[in-house]
Amino acid sequence: MKKLVILSGAGISAESGISTFRDSNGLWENHDVQEVASPQGWRANKELVLRFYNDRRRQLLECEPNDAHRAIAELEKYFNVTVITQNVDDLHERGGATDVVHLHGELLKVRSEEDDALIYDWHTDLTVNDRNDKGHSLRPHIVWFGEMVPELPRAAELVSTADVVIIIGTSLQVYPAASLIDYAPSEAVVYYIDPRPACTQSFHRNIQVIPASATEGMKIIWGELMELSAD
Repeated sequence: MKKLVILSGAGISAESGISTFRDSNGLWENHDVQEVASPQGWRANKELVLRFYNDRRRQLLECEPNDAHRAIAELEKYFNVTVITQNVDDLHERGGATDVVHLHGELLKVRSEEDDALIYDWHTDLTVNDRNDKGHSLRPHIVWFGEMVPELPRAAELVSTADVVIIIGTSLQVYPAASLIDYAPSEAVVYYIDPRPACTQSFHRNIQVIPASATEGMKIIWGELMELSAD
């Protein structure tokens, strides 16, 4: 089977009703990003940060995967598929995807403040009083601004093996995630699905641009993907 790598972002989850967080005024749900998505914000006001992510978690649990998520999962019948997502929701997994790399962490997980390797599933509100069995306090399992992206090297390696790449729901204009497309082999077929696509000259490679929503875009390229899988 050919290797297919999906690079997904907030646009695909938006079709399921998930907030894209950042409003047109640059704020995240009326909060400055540094207040709710940075180590400094966490140290300054843990209650505010927890309330922000508790709200996001509750919203996520009320949403369902959409046809774009399900189409990506369906591609596992025809390709060796890996999804590399900037999204912190679990809609790819619930849509049926079995190999998902979360660059920015996962909303339905928390981790120890003292040991990053201690990660726990978490589907309810998190409070400042919650502890793990070692007595460690817990924080959202989210990669905040200014923190390292631990999965980035693995993601780059996966993209470097791709025969086909689909960029969907993300403009890939924000680094370090934006650098991933540079690792794709020169012969790889690359699709870019976005209703308002950014200038592709910044990608320094040939890309087939599909100016459509995630769901409609997957429908548009489906026939070509089937042909590619059969080659």
